[in-house]
Amino acid sequence: MQTGKRLFRFLMIVFAEAIELLPSSASTRDLQASMAAARLAGGQIYTIPPDFSLCDTAENALYHVPMQSRPTPAWWTGYIPDFARYEAIYNAARAKNIVLLNSPVQHRLVQEFDLAYPFLKGLTPRSLVVTKIEQCHDAVQKLGLPLFVKGAVQSRKSRGWKACVAENEDELRVLVAQLLELEKRSRGRVLVRELLKLRHTRTHNDFPLGREFRVFLHRGAVLGSGYYWEGNDPLQVLNSEERATVEALAKKAALRLDAPLIAVDIGQTEDLRWLVIETGDPQFSGVSQIPLLPLWHRIAQIEQ
Repeated sequence: MQTGKRLFRFLMIVFAEAIELLPSSASTRDLQASMAAARLAGGQIYTIPPDFSLCDTAENALYHVPMQSRPTPAWWTGYIPDFARYEAIYNAARAKNIVLLNSPVQHRLVQEFDLAYPFLKGLTPRSLVVTKIEQCHDAVQKLGLPLFVKGAVQSRKSRGWKACVAENEDELRVLVAQLLELEKRSRGRVLVRELLKLRHTRTHNDFPLGREFRVFLHRGAVLGSGYYWEGNDPLQVLNSEERATVEALAKKAALRLDAPLIAVDIGQTEDLRWLVIETGDPQFSGVSQIPLLPLWHRIAQIEQ
């Protein structure tokens, strides 16, 4: 028997936003289910305020979280924070020997798609970054019509087709102007993209719910994957060959981005091609139909 050595298992720390302070919604219910699975998986959960309005500083937000004796990995689950808040919580956690899996720079790279896009060319639809309405004409000339329009952080597809698809230049100018005013979604940058025709059987507000899957990865290894949309759909089941294709493409995208933790959305076009739709930080990405307990068991096993 070996002597003189001790084995340590680092338990994952989870910062969970106090969603009970927020209005009930599909997103809050998603977070509640995820936290229940995290507890079952053995995560050490510490609730933090959803913003700094109640606590003033990141140090106050983490006041109740104990100092760790060695570097301990952490996962933050909640709504997408602005960059300054992520950086502040990251630094306050580091002061307690707690390390969020993505650094602020890495979080920003995967969350703001205009930063990730240059690394994903060839895997995702052609896109241009627009920061002012006057650039819309050039975008139409280069990409054609119709165009999908989204903020650097989020789209507005939950509001339907007209909220995110431009059929002509006038519509593009309107959508760009709207997104530039929505700082949380755009951060001052709008992505104008070739519109993909994805396979689908359902629509919501005239927006096709395309055959799309979300994959969570840590250092290129799949933590979990599942159908993007809620509800039953005949296209939600992947056969073994399709699953291998989806996960291989997600891994390829993840390897191009210098971040340990990444969510990759993969969609299938009507001509049966698979393409990257967008990326994000899994800490703030909806879990879609990813099986929760297996996902959190894998998260809990991550070591720094």
